[in-house]
Amino acid sequence: MFRFDRRLLAHFDWWLLILFLLVCGMALFNLYSASYPPKPWGTPPYLKQGYFFIMGFAAILFILGFDYQELHFWNYVFYIVVVGLLIAILVIGKTAGGAQRWINLGFFNLQPSELAKLMLVITLASYYSRKEVTDGYTIRQLVVPIGLTAVPFLLILLQPDLGTALMLGFIFMSMTIFVKLRFTVYAVLGTTGLAAVLFAWEKLLKPYQKQRIQTFLNPERDPMGHGYQIMQSKIAVGSGGKFGKGYLEGTQGHLHFLPERHTDFAFAVWSEEWGFIGSLFFISVYFLMLLWGLYSSAFARDRFGMLLSFGIVMLIFWQAVINLMMILGFLPVVGIPLPLVSYGGSSLLTTLLAFGILLNVRMRRFQTGQTAE
Repeated sequence: MFRFDRRLLAHFDWWLLILFLLVCGMALFNLYSASYPPKPWGTPPYLKQGYFFIMGFAAILFILGFDYQELHFWNYVFYIVVVGLLIAILVIGKTAGGAQRWINLGFFNLQPSELAKLMLVITLASYYSRKEVTDGYTIRQLVVPIGLTAVPFLLILLQPDLGTALMLGFIFMSMTIFVKLRFTVYAVLGTTGLAAVLFAWEKLLKPYQKQRIQTFLNPERDPMGHGYQIMQSKIAVGSGGKFGKGYLEGTQGHLHFLPERHTDFAFAVWSEEWGFIGSLFFISVYFLMLLWGLYSSAFARDRFGMLLSFGIVMLIFWQAVINLMMILGFLPVVGIPLPLVSYGGSSLLTTLLAFGILLNVRMRRFQTGQTAE
């Protein structure tokens, strides 16, 4: 199972790694400011996040020792384990903020819904690579991937965690459209999606979830309630001006006007302290990293590697876009973290595992004739 080939180092994507480490460095740098001054009790968030980074980097080294084709086999085990954890959440899960999403492992709280995102990428990549269709998938051929997506989607929706459930939908749509559909399927999926949105609004969404959407459309209607987060975030971003207020000098964050400043609104802290120029630099490096990931997808050695790389990039891309638009007030607050930047052990470890797989695909692009059934 473990094989070492000197050509692996020769084909290692050092540029992708450099961009990745640069983003991680800026994220920890920002998290220190977001949690400053530290509380006199407990471990500061930036230290906890640092420990998770170390754990994640160790996991990346472990992943690089395997050929990513092994995931064809382990995919089934991974899927069953994650679905089992999502079921267990509904029985023994830890409740916080009205949601039941975590399993207490003692040293940290595991959020299985984060693992479900990566699990779905691997599952769909495995399925679509095995069931390749040249003239486009039909609705009948999509029954299995729809079912594989629906199971974790519904379990996460029951927690309730609408934001993460929607992320599974974005991953499914991105990867399914990427593998090519017949023209009539687009019309069917579009109509079904619209009907699902209307049904969800009338029957599934809880009052507080509807309130978030209504607040997004008119945050000034409830400035001290549900609209407070959006308004304070926009104030923080705007007050940064061109060059920002300086490191550790952001008033919205350090005077506690900005809520959730080390989690969902971490980038608002960066924008206030580093301004438009600093934000543009951060976003440029971040999305260049993702573009380089798409480049890896284009030169993967096989269809499975291509789909894995594409799915991982989409997993991070959609979370980043939704989080940034949420911070700027273009989308309602749905609790989607900014990968690598927002504080959270489960989210960070999942993203690092995903990057390990991406690096794995990239460094094995020269190998041929090795597949796993």
